[in-house]
Amino acid sequence: MSLALAGSLVVAGCSGQPLSTREEGTLGGAGIGAVGGTLVGAAVGHPLAGAALGGVLGGGTGYVIGNSMQNTQNANAQTQAQVQQQQQEIENQREQIQQMKSQSETE
Repeated sequence: MSLALAGSLVVAGCSGQPLSTREEGTLGGAGIGAVGGTLVGAAVGHPLAGAALGGVLGGGTGYVIGNSMQNTQNANAQTQAQVQQQQQEIENQREQIQQMKSQSETE
């Protein structure tokens, strides 16, 4: 799984598009995990194994956190779009009411 995830991040990085919150979380978590894993691994004599394990665990954790944050952002954007649509509808109804008032006054 982590190899496929790393591959997709490389492709996303090469596409010229900015990283998503999910991708940023994954990369950040992997980096932090690798550093922490290196430190722990060095203490027990296996810094490379520690870095690899820490990177995988950190990347997985970062993905979960980044995914949650991105889902929240998407939900907020959808809610904002609905609010704007409702505000436009209210404005349209106000204009219709004003037109009806104007028509009734001229009759």
